[in-house]
Amino acid sequence: MSKTTDSAEPGRLADVGFHAGETAVQRRAGTREEAERLSPMLDPAELRGGIVAFLAGRTFAVITARDADGRLWSSPLTGPAGFLEAVTPTTLSIHARLPEGDALHGLPAGQQAGLVVVEFATRRRVRVNGTLTTADDGALAIDVEQAYGNCPQYIHQRVLVPGDPGQRDVGDIRRDARLSPADAELIGGADTFFLGTTNPERGSDTSHRGGRPGFVRVDGDRLWWPDYPGNNLFNSFGNLAVDPEASLLFFDFDTGRTLQLSGTAEVHWDAAGRPGDDGQTGRRAVFTVRRLVAGRLLPSRQIADNPYPRNPALTD
Repeated sequence: MSKTTDSAEPGRLADVGFHAGETAVQRRAGTREEAERLSPMLDPAELRGGIVAFLAGRTFAVITARDADGRLWSSPLTGPAGFLEAVTPTTLSIHARLPEGDALHGLPAGQQAGLVVVEFATRRRVRVNGTLTTADDGALAIDVEQAYGNCPQYIHQRVLVPGDPGQRDVGDIRRDARLSPADAELIGGADTFFLGTTNPERGSDTSHRGGRPGFVRVDGDRLWWPDYPGNNLFNSFGNLAVDPEASLLFFDFDTGRTLQLSGTAEVHWDAAGRPGDDGQTGRRAVFTVRRLVAGRLLPSRQIADNPYPRNPALTD
């Protein structure tokens, strides 16, 4: 999603407002008017002012893009403060590498990518979307097309101590198409995960999801989670309305264990009043696992945490 500016450059995604999937979901949810009022939050679609300072101080991000085979994944990116550098208002340099074993290791340049940058301690986040122009070992670069902040809702406050990405031990990497009992346990205990979605015209996007441990339910090789009230823009659900491809990323912040999932997702609107409708929106997302990568890809470790105080209670 992007907002019109007179300075849009040829070749960049034109700022044409909400796409058809977003407006369809907004109408069905009854939030179209609220979404239109919030659309100015997307201006400017460049890296300036407070966004530049925010990015410069961060040590954690998640990127969504496609591997060499075209499959969508979400991967963690970490580094010391400064590893995210706005070198121009439209160029974000990422001084980090995706280690061997990561689902996106060796990803190709020349594709759309979505990045969410999170400061858990203050519950702040910024989304940056654009074209991945560089994908060398130790360096990524994004030609920025969209950059905007999101609200602090559902971010579990935690303090992470960055590890050395260059010295990380990713452990035994498991590639599979089925969830193991350990995978299900990790998902069932998670209070945070990241959702990657895509749109054939707008590219990839990464969003944060949070709730009480257990808010993501596991049913065989399918997962589902209730939708909570949010900013009414429906970026992710709007993408899913057009393209069901999706990726999920789960962490154990104490041990660095990670679970990357690639598959498809759909939005169900029949959840009102059913067990698990924790957010009382009547909506839930159902994800089907097609491929997974399990390892220990997060070098950072949690040393303190504080749950988000207004997470909905589990209702099943």
